[in-house]
Amino acid sequence: MSMKHLYSKGDRRFVLINSILIGIFTLSTLYPFIYITSLSFSSGFAARAGTVVLTPIDTTIEAYKYVLAQPMFWISYKNTFLYTILGTLMSLIIIIPGSYALSRPQLKGRRFWNLVVAFTMWFNAGLIPFFLNMRDLGLLDSYFGIIIGFAVNGFNIILLRNFFEGIPQSFEEAARMDGANEFQVLWKVYVPLSKPAIATVSLFCIVARWNGFFWAMVLLQDEQKIPLQVFLRHTISTLSDDNEFGASLVDATYSAETVTAAIIVCSIIPILIIYPFIQRYFEKGILLGGVKE
Repeated sequence: MSMKHLYSKGDRRFVLINSILIGIFTLSTLYPFIYITSLSFSSGFAARAGTVVLTPIDTTIEAYKYVLAQPMFWISYKNTFLYTILGTLMSLIIIIPGSYALSRPQLKGRRFWNLVVAFTMWFNAGLIPFFLNMRDLGLLDSYFGIIIGFAVNGFNIILLRNFFEGIPQSFEEAARMDGANEFQVLWKVYVPLSKPAIATVSLFCIVARWNGFFWAMVLLQDEQKIPLQVFLRHTISTLSDDNEFGASLVDATYSAETVTAAIIVCSIIPILIIYPFIQRYFEKGILLGGVKE
């Protein structure tokens, strides 16, 4: 019996409609990447004329030459890697022990502390009080302020806590029978068993750090410390207001649009490289850590 006869006409219609909708959704998510990449390889005239739709027009790499020749591009790129790597490590150093502690039934006031963490997901002090707090702590215009100031996120703690709570108690009991203390139970039992959830939390931290823009723009005054996203904003503002740059478009093969697109493409390459190595953990980590058993 063929597979066709295993499904009713209604089932086949559902599969067809579902496939079409998934295809449309996939194209809608891929198109922005395709467009911005095509724009970055197009001439300035084509970008200004709005003729770039799917493929590059008058293909050129002049926008990339302009971007890669800027010293501040490399400085901001280095800063972004610094904030992302050290910031993610700092987050994990705090989130992993914190989630483990909140998952322990013997923790005094456990319900209260879990409520405090959940409370921060919906309410915060506000922009101005946070800025004043960072100022009073001496964390303005410093690498450490960006790294430590945004190290903890309530959602990530709850996600990892739920995963820890789903690990069978028998593993912990076996470790304690072998003489393991609390620290050893965490690092030798819970952390190895929680790689999918930790990888998921790490990816959230990496993406948040890599895309960090607003607070970096507000807190950092020294151009030597700004990340890539702030450099991108400065570049867009400078090129848009630069009359000489606009006048040069008569003979130029790049424009503010193509330069902006080139910076965006360069900024997403590391995330696209890292994601395939973490993706296999991602879905499992979300499903297991997002649902409390």
